[in-house]
Amino acid sequence: MTQELTDLRNYILEGRYDDALSLLDELEGMSKKAILQTIESFLIRLLVHLIKNQVEQRLTNSWAASIRDSILKIQSLNLKENQTSYYIKPEKWDSYLETAFEDAIFTGSVEVANGAYKPAQLMRIVDQTQIIIIANKLLNLTYSHAKKALRDAISEEFSQLPGGEDWNLSV
Repeated sequence: MTQELTDLRNYILEGRYDDALSLLDELEGMSKKAILQTIESFLIRLLVHLIKNQVEQRLTNSWAASIRDSILKIQSLNLKENQTSYYIKPEKWDSYLETAFEDAIFTGSVEVANGAYKPAQLMRIVDQTQIIIIANKLLNLTYSHAKKALRDAISEEFSQLPGGEDWNLSV
């Protein structure tokens, strides 16, 4: 990246504006790719915890924290610098979720029920459609809620998950 910035400076100083614009396009593409890869990492993390929740029919504080954190990070990463558009639009999540789901199955096979299932076994046990529906519902909250309100909305969704029936009850 440092070399690219040096080249950009030199292109501008030398009046090579076409080269500078081309390099800017390349840098923009690299930045977008890095953001999308980070979002995908958080998607996998989200899905692993939703898979664990579905298979084990419980919701631990740790899993809830990971789900919540993943959604909050995705919201932050997905919003472009202009604060008005997104890298991934609401209707475009399915392809990302399907790819991330396959990776989440492999990671989940190590974590679900203390590693009791191989990936192929876990794939047969898990209701992928249901996991994708829940993930989409959580992701859609990122478009309709500001940061503070999103935290509360996620907590409300926990009560809909297996083992989360008492999540929002006061003590």
